[in-house]
Amino acid sequence: MRFTEQLWQSVQPVYHSILRHPFNVELAAGTLALEKFKYYLEQDDLYIKAYARSLASLAAKAPRSDIAQDLLTYAKDGILVEQQLHEHYFSKYEITPTQQAQPACFAYNHFLLSTTVIEAFEIGLAALLPCFWIYREVGAHIAKSSVRNNPFQQWIDTYIDSEYDAIVDRMIEITEAVAIESSEQYRALMQTTFIQSTRLEFAFWDAAYQMIRWPL
Repeated sequence: MRFTEQLWQSVQPVYHSILRHPFNVELAAGTLALEKFKYYLEQDDLYIKAYARSLASLAAKAPRSDIAQDLLTYAKDGILVEQQLHEHYFSKYEITPTQQAQPACFAYNHFLLSTTVIEAFEIGLAALLPCFWIYREVGAHIAKSSVRNNPFQQWIDTYIDSEYDAIVDRMIEITEAVAIESSEQYRALMQTTFIQSTRLEFAFWDAAYQMIRWPL
């Protein structure tokens, strides 16, 4: 079994919990409460900025220039695509951007930033991979059951785009290549980190559905 296949197998319980989460079930049905989607977008806007910074930080550690260039390109293009998506919905629903990261977003952002800055390249890569991979798979799953005239269709379409699919494949390829060159100890750390990021993905959606905010 390829190492990345092993990674994917290790998060199946969390992944299926994400698929079954009412946020994604209701999003596919077009019935998700608007205030929950707005909360999600506000927090995702902050998350994407931190994610791009994490990609750029990791690029500085890349073992090859082509990998570094890919990571920098994803940081730039990912921000552009997400900003366009956010601008569409922010305008449509009159959402004002926030600077306040709520607990789940705060935890995920700082996990990615600290991991990509402090830890070895392969560990940082494992922290970033779930966002790419999980969103592709969740997007594809939701697309199969999405209702006609779904108000959230543009969000769904973003993650089933062929260009996005190619980016995910490349990130998986980079991770596989790096893992092959790593020690057994580092591969174990990569898997632990991959699982933790996937848990934070679940926490992000769950927080949006519950609209969890700082208590004080």
